Amino acid sequence: MVTGAAIFVLAGSLASAQQAEEGRRKAKTKVTPVYPDLARKMNITGKVKVEAVIAPDGHVKSVRAVGGSPVLVQPCLEAVKEWRFDAAPEETSQLIEFNFGQ
Repeated sequence: MVTGAAIFVLAGSLASAQQAEEGRRKAKTKVTPVYPDLARKMNITGKVKVEAVIAPDGHVKSVRAVGGSPVLVQPCLEAVKEWRFDAAPEETSQLIEFNFGQ
């Protein structure tokens, strides 16, 4: 069982986002990625991994795709840009994984 997992229901599919490592900064607010119409029509599922660079004040400075279907990556990048994390003394980097499944 993964601790700290958040589950989102997206257009009839199940997607979960989890922070990959324990001891990382906790997300205070999360925006749910939109499950694209194309992915639904093509029945595309799978994992998407993104890396977020988080400023000391908790806002996401940048985000990049680490892996996943190109159809699913963009909505995850856009969603994570809107996330807010707990403040910390310095900038950190965090890996976030989304799982789009049936």
